[in-house]
Amino acid sequence: FLFVFLRAIPKSFYLKSFILNHPNIEDSWFKSLFVRKVDPRKDAHANLLTKNEESNLYKIQFHNVKPECLDAYNKLCEDVLPTIHADKYYPCELVGTWNTWYGEQDQAVHLWRYRGGYPALTEVMNKLRQNKEFTAYRKERGKMLLSRRNQLLLEFSFWNEPVPREGPNIYELRSYQLRPGTMIEWGNYWARAIRHRQRNKEAVGGFFSQIGDLYMVHHLWAYEDLQSREETRNGAWQQEGWHEAVYYTVPLIQHMESRIMIPLKASPLQ
Repeated sequence: FLFVFLRAIPKSFYLKSFILNHPNIEDSWFKSLFVRKVDPRKDAHANLLTKNEESNLYKIQFHNVKPECLDAYNKLCEDVLPTIHADKYYPCELVGTWNTWYGEQDQAVHLWRYRGGYPALTEVMNKLRQNKEFTAYRKERGKMLLSRRNQLLLEFSFWNEPVPREGPNIYELRSYQLRPGTMIEWGNYWARAIRHRQRNKEAVGGFFSQIGDLYMVHHLWAYEDLQSREETRNGAWQQEGWHEAVYYTVPLIQHMESRIMIPLKASPLQ
């Protein structure tokens, strides 16, 4: 019985016991077979992925609207949001505002940029609390919503900064929930892959979350229509290197979602 028991014990058990009982081999190659060394980083992952010379912070908002209230909600947003965007008193910009066409229905998506990072965000929030028009807007908006959520984002250094576009366009927001610990790897692959998606100027912006759902990536694309989207995406597969980027990034994803969105009249991205 003892012989059978000893044979059932993995050989690695004996090797590890040997290491523990022989401290002189602490720095030997032998111990390196069993001890994983952590490569210390001198900076946060976010600082390695974003544009350090700029302090842009983004907020993305998802509002699920009561179906019967969507038109009134859109009208309310078109009346109020552009005034905040145009007022230099608030250090923020409305990047884009949309309704979801395909994906989660009766949904509005708003993307804001805060030049100056978290201090700018705090300044805007404090000033808006004193804005009676905005307070009335939030109260009226609350009657129309089923739910809402938001995320604070940074932009990838290798993506374009979103700038206003003339339309008409449709927009695709592709959202990826990554496995924890894989954001740097994702960024390394996409830093090379993004050149394959620039030919038709379809790349609008790329972001990763800092607050809210973590390890979340959002890629924003613009197309003339659904057929143009299909042709553009198919064309990427004809370029050398694109299939490799897809092959290596797909295993990093836990969940992914695509929304096709239509810009509101007030959206700088048309």
